[in-house]
Amino acid sequence: MIRELVERFNKTITERRASVRRKFQVPVKVCFAAVSDPMKLNGPCDDSFITGETVDMSDSGIGFLVSSIRINEKYLVGQNRPLNVELELAGKKIRMRVMGVRYERVGVHLSTEHYLIGAAIEEMAQKDRAAYEHFLNNGKKLLQSYKPALEFEA
Repeated sequence: MIRELVERFNKTITERRASVRRKFQVPVKVCFAAVSDPMKLNGPCDDSFITGETVDMSDSGIGFLVSSIRINEKYLVGQNRPLNVELELAGKKIRMRVMGVRYERVGVHLSTEHYLIGAAIEEMAQKDRAAYEHFLNNGKKLLQSYKPALEFEA
């Protein structure tokens, strides 16, 4: 009985410490942040980028799937390389600077192989942060009411 109480207490403490992950699948565009230009910390991606889809999002980080662990010859995770991420949240583009902290290869066969990347949010413009948090709290409603621009009628 005491063991159960201790386990419940530890679980409650852990849940309060960690950000709640919400499962949303939205388009994501990832590129490397310009290290030499401090004014372009979370600017748009130019030539070298990779696209994918988010798996989960929280106040402090995002998880996303991409088809490769590298862009050109640079790895997305490790070596303290900041990434610029652009999310498409119900018609709004949200930009943030993240740091890849872990990755995992998923998929059974080479043709379906993807990489799940966990990234910590480092920086985001104030208006993007407000829109991001609004989406985290109301994402299901927003996604249901959002209709993409190119929708074909039957």
